[in-house]
Amino acid sequence: MVAKTFFGFEEVLAKELQLLGALNVQQGTRMVSFKGDKGFMYKANLSLRTTLKILKPIATFAVYNEANLYKGVQSIDWSEYLTANQSFVIDATVFSDNFNNSQFVALKAKDAIVDQFRNKSGVRPSIDKDYPDLRINVHLQKDLCTISLDSSGASLHHRGYRTATNIAPINEVLAAGMLLMSGWDGRSDFMDPMCGSGTILTEAAMIACNIPANINRKEFAFERWNDWDAELFDKVQESLLKRIREFHYTIKGYDKAPSAVLKAIDNVRNANLDEYIEIKTANFFDTQKETEGPLHMVFNPPYGERLDIDLERFYREVGDTLKQGYPGTEAWFITGNVEALKFVGLRPSRKIKLYNGKLEARLVKYELYEGSKKGKYINKND
Repeated sequence: MVAKTFFGFEEVLAKELQLLGALNVQQGTRMVSFKGDKGFMYKANLSLRTTLKILKPIATFAVYNEANLYKGVQSIDWSEYLTANQSFVIDATVFSDNFNNSQFVALKAKDAIVDQFRNKSGVRPSIDKDYPDLRINVHLQKDLCTISLDSSGASLHHRGYRTATNIAPINEVLAAGMLLMSGWDGRSDFMDPMCGSGTILTEAAMIACNIPANINRKEFAFERWNDWDAELFDKVQESLLKRIREFHYTIKGYDKAPSAVLKAIDNVRNANLDEYIEIKTANFFDTQKETEGPLHMVFNPPYGERLDIDLERFYREVGDTLKQGYPGTEAWFITGNVEALKFVGLRPSRKIKLYNGKLEARLVKYELYEGSKKGKYINKND
């Protein structure tokens, strides 16, 4: 099988798969391949935090032209996966000199499937782009075509808990990946000082409590497959729920916009996590650390793409607030404005290239130590 992900999260996803029990885990670009049975496919869709889709390849063949594509798709016995009374849709991705139009590839693959049914029975399955019984993925890489069944359906970042969002919400998979990359494991207090609609807070609590990432999701594509095993799915889900653990620290979120706070509270409640997460209206720049001991901070500040701010002043205040008010804190944030980082006035101990949508970004880490730690806590403007 193949788990799709964002650029930069391949290693994190591979580790997730290994911990879940996958076999033959191999990293690629924006994907990780692995082996597992039907029950593991169910478990992976329910559990994985950093995957967007899980595909089940069913055929691979060489393609040099339109005729090769049609013949290759027709060589598959589609009656194993689909009946003439059902519906399907095809998603195509193309990286090939022989083809330059993914819609054309999807259309030819569709023709091959419906022609097979029409030739056998005179009846053909229909196309349904919104709620198909089977979602098929065609991947063309140079001269190699891989046909897969999409076991997830809608992207797995649609967790099911987020019903209200703000102007620039962070993708749930991106939020979870940032948290795992930051080393968040639920063994300290946590804060998101610019929490928006509460996505990072929610993902942090789910990681801390070992709650399956997609436990709140309403549907997976495999539930419409001909070999859907509801009893097996229930057993897998029950075994995952037994592994949920208690969390004994605090998770706090701030946002200066009361409307954002209300949305965050609603989303956290939808995820059944309100007992673990405290959210209040506050401007981060007017706050300071409220608890003793280590604090793990992860946030997604605005960076001038969709919110109009004075970048120099804003990032300078981020640095000043961290330096003056948050000793004993490990602070991580993502920004799509790399130039703005120079205004923070602190030297990041890590800087990781990621993408927020199509925007190239950096996930940066700042270590704020208690007291004086010469050579570790560095103000680069001194």
